[in-house]
Amino acid sequence: MRDNTFQHEFDNRTLENLMSRFNEQYYQLLRAITPVPETTDTALFSMRLCGLFSRAAFSNLSDGDKFYQAQAEAMARYADLGDYVVRKSQGKDASAVAEPAADDGRFRDSQWTSNLWFDAIKQSYLIGSDYLQQVFGQTEDMSAQDARKLEFYTRQWLDFIAPTNFLGTNPQVIEATRQSNGQNLVDGLKNFLRDVEAGNGIRTVEGEAFELGRNIATTPGKVVARNEMVELIQYSPQTDEVYSVPVLIIPPWINKYYILDLSEKNSFVGWLINKGHTVFLLSWINPDESYRDVGYDDYLRDGPLWAMDTIHAITGQTEVNAIGYCLGGTLLATLCAYLAKHESRKVKVGSATFFTSMIDFSEPGDLGVFVDEESVTLLEKQMNEKGYLDGKSMATTFSMMRSNDLIWYFLINNYLLGQSPSRFDLLYWNSDSTRLPAKMHSFYLRNMYLENRLAKPNEMRVLDTPIDVSTIDAPAFFIAAKLDHIAPWQSTYMGARLFSGDVHFLLGQSGHIAGIINPPVRKKYGYWVGGDSSLPESADEWLDQADFKEGSWW
Repeated sequence: MRDNTFQHEFDNRTLENLMSRFNEQYYQLLRAITPVPETTDTALFSMRLCGLFSRAAFSNLSDGDKFYQAQAEAMARYADLGDYVVRKSQGKDASAVAEPAADDGRFRDSQWTSNLWFDAIKQSYLIGSDYLQQVFGQTEDMSAQDARKLEFYTRQWLDFIAPTNFLGTNPQVIEATRQSNGQNLVDGLKNFLRDVEAGNGIRTVEGEAFELGRNIATTPGKVVARNEMVELIQYSPQTDEVYSVPVLIIPPWINKYYILDLSEKNSFVGWLINKGHTVFLLSWINPDESYRDVGYDDYLRDGPLWAMDTIHAITGQTEVNAIGYCLGGTLLATLCAYLAKHESRKVKVGSATFFTSMIDFSEPGDLGVFVDEESVTLLEKQMNEKGYLDGKSMATTFSMMRSNDLIWYFLINNYLLGQSPSRFDLLYWNSDSTRLPAKMHSFYLRNMYLENRLAKPNEMRVLDTPIDVSTIDAPAFFIAAKLDHIAPWQSTYMGARLFSGDVHFLLGQSGHIAGIINPPVRKKYGYWVGGDSSLPESADEWLDQADFKEGSWW
């Protein structure tokens, strides 16, 4: 017998209250699709975006040949689709007119192919998508930044209107509704109202399933020192023989430290200590408004520089093998260049390993859509009001770059199929975001993304020192991920070529997180590795010469 409590509660909600909650959640979903800084007028943002599309449409109409050619090609494909449907309905062989990309998981359900109705809907959507991307992708008389925005938001709109996102055109949802007599929709409404009540947008993980120290971040360690910026956690090796040089890990400060210490099987820290390494790991402060004037200099001085001195005091060692992850890798490159100008410092970096870390920001990928002078100025206004950037804003931006996997998948799963979010440690970590101080983040956006100063000799200064990464001669190892949407692997490769020492480059499968957190026991993703330390000018040339290896890069 089904529980009628929900029906009773639902009947007692006023229409006004329900619509208010619905509007609140709908706005949050719109923010997930097209994030607008909280201090920005939503209407103004929409007006600018509409203006961008209007300019593109006018430009295409002005160039009649290209526009009508694209339109003619689309109409011909729709005609071919009509012929395909007729032939298939008569039991005759026919070749599909449009097929989804190999990595497009939206149409994996067998009914998208076996059922002619859904097959036609799928192909019609794909033909229309190709047409719009062609039209808006060939716009002339537009800056590179505007063209990038146009392409990005066209893709966002197309992802939004995909037939998989709607009850009447998703065969998996229709079948679930038939099988459960509509219970999935009742459960989906429960999930919807629960998420509205929480006010955090679409829930992506069952957070109650995790507890730090119990089933996540469980590797035994202890905080051996702390200051106003970080805690330094030490993990002791679990072997009889121990490496003398300790490992220092610098994680990004846009999420929590335990990305490298998830479940027991997924813990990179656990893997290191079981190989005989002494590991020190920085855990960054989650800053509030009182940290508004904390800058990049503070992160360098009170982060890795302080940690190296502390490690020396604990172990007596004058060298560390440093690992930087993402933004932590950018800081590690800054650290190594700084130390090259201060050779008198007692503690050195013996080797530097970079996990999906950008140093050359000239080709930032989709993140470049959000980083131009206008966008940064608006963001600085928002940060100056609060003193920090809320981590949820950054998380939303990252989700947009993989909206089908990180937004629409959960809308379908939670609200249409009525299922609970997964219990996945990576998603739990991903939802545990941190804030970014206003001064630091402004410095980072302007010096890295807008001006690319870190890649240019002596154009960026930290702690009154001009930075030149070409002076870094410590052995370096770069690990990128082929499907990385945050630090594109080609950009990571360009940064690796800036160093003057012995540099090796490795490319893993998957993306920004799964490409790194890839323990051998999973036997899931492989990697490409070059034959020697020479790095040709082109990333694609390096990949052509690289060998693919099965198994984890660990």
